[in-house]
Amino acid sequence: MTVSDHSDPGTRDPDALIRRAGNRGNPDFDQHFLVDDRVVDRIPGFLPDDADTSHVLEIGGGPGVLTDRLLAVADHVTVIERDPNFAAHLREEFAEAVDAGQLTVIEGDALEVDLPDFSACVSNLPYSASSEIAFRLLPLDKPLVLMFQKEFADRMASEVAADEYGRLSVSAQHYADVEIVEYVPNTAFDPQPAVQSAIVRLTPRDPDYEVDDEQFFLDFVKAIFTQRRKTIRNGIRNTAHISGLDDPAAVVEAADEEILRRRAGKVAPREFAALATLAADHGITDGE
Repeated sequence: MTVSDHSDPGTRDPDALIRRAGNRGNPDFDQHFLVDDRVVDRIPGFLPDDADTSHVLEIGGGPGVLTDRLLAVADHVTVIERDPNFAAHLREEFAEAVDAGQLTVIEGDALEVDLPDFSACVSNLPYSASSEIAFRLLPLDKPLVLMFQKEFADRMASEVAADEYGRLSVSAQHYADVEIVEYVPNTAFDPQPAVQSAIVRLTPRDPDYEVDDEQFFLDFVKAIFTQRRKTIRNGIRNTAHISGLDDPAAVVEAADEEILRRRAGKVAPREFAALATLAADHGITDGE
């Protein structure tokens, strides 16, 4: 019997998978493996009911705990795994799925490799790269179920005026509806991380506002939130080197006084979009 015959997809024991992988997770390399099978069993079900599961992407497969569950619900799974030992383990552990064309293992960095044409992504992301990976995925307009550090998830899902509301909230919600579907204690992992975690569902949708230049909008939001304790007026004036404005004074002159007196944490995404459009119209002179 080969290792891939241990059990049907969706039933492998997390601890046994880690043992067969032959090396424990290394916290120094952001390797914290989900070992609570009750949690891992629920994760694929957090995809939207109408999600296309014909090709599910997983980033950071590790020993294959989540991979096993995804193979039970998806027609095809592609795993991107940076660690060559775990990539080899995944190919051996799930050899039958690989041979049947149901599993593809890509060895490499998820921020550098070409992503496949996936239909949905379900992943327990490495915390050190979670922001960069999330914002590589979000513009692709695919449903995502991603595990983050709790504080990161709270900021991503926060509403305007809440303590956690910030650049991350505006940027993520520009692309998707953001829902925290489950908080996960550190005891669900081995080795245990120092922080709590959260599973976030990101359902793509168009925002309820329009922006002419998406990159400028995101840069403008980033710039203003670097001065979140200052008024919008001072934020515009002080961050032209980040936002790319040529004439921040002209933007201040053109903007409504009411919004200029506020601070970034009190400005809703729709208002940021309108302000960014005004800033581009009045504050960018290159090429004129």
